[in-house]
Amino acid sequence: MERIVFSGVSKKFSLSTQRHLLSGHIGSWFRRSEHQVLWALKNVSFTVRDGESLAVIGANGAGKSTLLNLATGLCEADEGEVRLQGRLAALLELGSGFHQELTGAENLRIYGSLLGLSRSRTNAVFDLIVDFSELGHFIHRPIRTYSAGMVLRLAFSVAIHADPDILLIDEVFAVGDQSFQAKCFERMLRFRQTGKTMICVTHSADLLRKMCDKAIWLDHGHLRLAGDLEEVLQAYQRQVENTAPLASPVSS
Repeated sequence: MERIVFSGVSKKFSLSTQRHLLSGHIGSWFRRSEHQVLWALKNVSFTVRDGESLAVIGANGAGKSTLLNLATGLCEADEGEVRLQGRLAALLELGSGFHQELTGAENLRIYGSLLGLSRSRTNAVFDLIVDFSELGHFIHRPIRTYSAGMVLRLAFSVAIHADPDILLIDEVFAVGDQSFQAKCFERMLRFRQTGKTMICVTHSADLLRKMCDKAIWLDHGHLRLAGDLEEVLQAYQRQVENTAPLASPVSS
């Protein structure tokens, strides 16, 4: 089954940051806009099927986060079509969807409902989520008192226990202790083995080799290469090495 399909997808953003007086806004209604436009993605097409794990690689500003935001529905494509089949959970930004003044337990229930968990299902897995997160009594404290690693623990624990068909991950494992990271990796491997679909964005090639089998390489919003993970990784790394600035000579 095709879980994620991007077909000729393009997304643009206005680069205008200038403030306008009312007269300026009125004038703009009667003349062509002079705003500069950035195409964060341009004519991107790919498909991810059941059981496939896709790595999205590229330099900062290549369009990786925009692609994930389109997949989750946080923004809409200006051209082309994005299609998803199944329930999705996304870990795109630490703390997104969490209310800082509510407790971890209260946020757990709210976040679970956003991921499609019913109240009865949330009650059934509540203790499992707390145990996996290793938060203990902190689950009853406000999120504003949590460290970045604690927020990651809670977000990942809720997402994985929501039993999604598709899991999207964007660089969130840059925080958190190694033991919890190892537990997350083990759970994601099990997620893959059950035939679920995953998209992973990270600058860690070692992590991608453990988690993914396919990759796409984005370059300034364009799809540069798609295919086997190792093939795409090696092509990208060659390009990075070839464009790296030479070291300045050391004066004596």
